[in-house]
Amino acid sequence: MPEEIEETQELQETSNEVSTPEELEAITAQLEEEKKAGAAAEAALAEKDARIAELEASLSEARQGSEAAAAELASIREARDHAVAKYLSMAEALNPAVPEGIIAGETIEEIDASVEKGKAIVESVKKAMEAEASRAKVPAGAPARGGISLEGLSPREKIAAGIQQKGGTS
Repeated sequence: MPEEIEETQELQETSNEVSTPEELEAITAQLEEEKKAGAAAEAALAEKDARIAELEASLSEARQGSEAAAAELASIREARDHAVAKYLSMAEALNPAVPEGIIAGETIEEIDASVEKGKAIVESVKKAMEAEASRAKVPAGAPARGGISLEGLSPREKIAAGIQQKGGTS
């Protein structure tokens, strides 16, 4: 315990010592430097706070712009879907020979491709039907008249048929 008392007394003596003018100047200079550093730190903080506020405002604007762009994109998609549906119905109306259900698609390119495919199918079926029809061709109209068969006729009937052929009367 006596040692503690001695240390306390030494501390009091050291703290009670009068500083020299050089020490006071050094302390004053150090205090001024710390004040300048503190002011610079406060200025930097204020600048950072201003920059943060600026960035938050920019972010808010960007979000609003993004929402507007999303709404516009949805509107454009809806218009595109409507146009594609109209194009599909027009393609079906302009190609009545193509069977229903062949013309389909989600885009104009897909619809065009299905129209071409449908036309190819129709052409293929036509060719197949023409080929089948040509194989079983029946002449149009009555067959050509040939001479009358005289077999089994009596001589009198033969003479009457001969007169009729030459334009005579019977």
